[in-house]
Amino acid sequence: MSLLNADGSPVLLTRASDAEMIDVGATKMALLADADTSGGVINANRARIAPGSAGAPPHFHASSAEFFFVLGGSLRALAGDRVVTLDEGDFLMVPSNMPHAFAAPDGVGADLLILFTPAVAERFEYFRLGARVLKGQASPREILDSQDRFDNHFIDSPHWPPSGP
Repeated sequence: MSLLNADGSPVLLTRASDAEMIDVGATKMALLADADTSGGVINANRARIAPGSAGAPPHFHASSAEFFFVLGGSLRALAGDRVVTLDEGDFLMVPSNMPHAFAAPDGVGADLLILFTPAVAERFEYFRLGARVLKGQASPREILDSQDRFDNHFIDSPHWPPSGP
């Protein structure tokens, strides 16, 4: 919901009860702010990843940094050539053009606030496409064909998936 201050300056407020919910397999997402609603400032979502499930394979964003704040549980994350485990309260910033990936460790889920800035792409449409692919309503090829549109570029990484503890 957009609000205006007395001076006309905009404020974006998304109530939890108003957030669009998306089911992307083992990840449930609440869509909070996108490029169009934030004036290109930020994309924001809350993601809950089931224990031992993948969040995203290795990829990078050419125009945005991605931020992860762990609200609960744990997250394994690739950042460049390092794999780190984040626990509740931990924060990770991945700069633009840096390969990254993430997953919930075996036996524990992850509850995350994920932010992108600047918001150069309508990420909600990307997440909706992913949900349609999982339901068989769109082809996985559409994800690959949309890499430039959504600034989500898939790559291979010798560091992911992580091996060992």
